[in-house]
Parts: sequence; C-alpha cells; structure tokens
Amino acid sequence: MANKMIFLNLPVADLDAAKAFYEALGWSINPDFTDENAACVVVDDNICLMLLTKEFYTTFAERPIADTAKFSAAAYALALPDREAVDELTDAALKAGGTEETVKQDRRAQEAEVGMYGRTFLDLDGHQWEPFYMPYPRA
Repeated sequence: MANKMIFLNLPVADLDAAKAFYEALGWSINPDFTDENAACVVVDDNICLMLLTKEFYTTFAERPIADTAKFSAAAYALALPDREAVDELTDAALKAGGTEETVKQDRRAQEAEVGMYGRTFLDLDGHQWEPFYMPYPRA
C-alpha cells in the first residue's frame, strides 16, 4: 500500500449499476473490499472510490445525504496525461449512462489561456467529475 492514498466515499442508489458504470470507465473493482454494502473501485495505485449504498453511508455521517442529482456537493478533479485521455474517459462515462455537464464559457476560456483542457461529467448518482489535462512546467 502506498504511503498516502485517497479514498472517496460516494453514496449510491444502486450499487451494482454504480459498479458497472465505473468498470466501464476502465477502473477495476477490488473484491477484497466489496460486499453487498460497498464496493472498492480502484482508479490507480493511490486513488480508490468506496461506493456505499445509501443505507450504509448513513453510518458514516449523521447529516442527510446530499441529493447530487439536484445539487452540486463536490467536484472531483482528475489530472490525466493528455487531452485524448480526457476525451476517452468522458466519452466512456457518457456511453455508460453518465451525462456531460456544460460549464460557463469564460471558465473554459480561462483554462485554455494556461493550456488546460477539461470536461465535466456526472455519474449515475450525479457525482461530478472533472477530468483535465494541463501541461506542467518542468522544474
């Protein structure tokens, strides 16, 4: 296991459908941390998603679960190696049943000024993903 990892805990309405969605993105399910309440989606060596049934998610917090189909609760930005990877991931999400969300054109114009390229998609439960590419200057 890496020294530092990120685990995003996402409440989902239908665990099997959510697993299929994320597998369609090319990410894998770790069966060692998957049962009828939760599934561990491996994005890479340092990032995992824990898809939690809404009932199980309520054991993690006393506050109500945000309705991400109606409200933005967070945006998960994911840096990718090139523009093509951004398009491939977003297109896979759309093919798997996700939706693309448009953003204000001035935001995209600001991003383009620094060489950044990104798109936005929502998963089946409305969780917002922001895959992007930006060339980093070498030190």
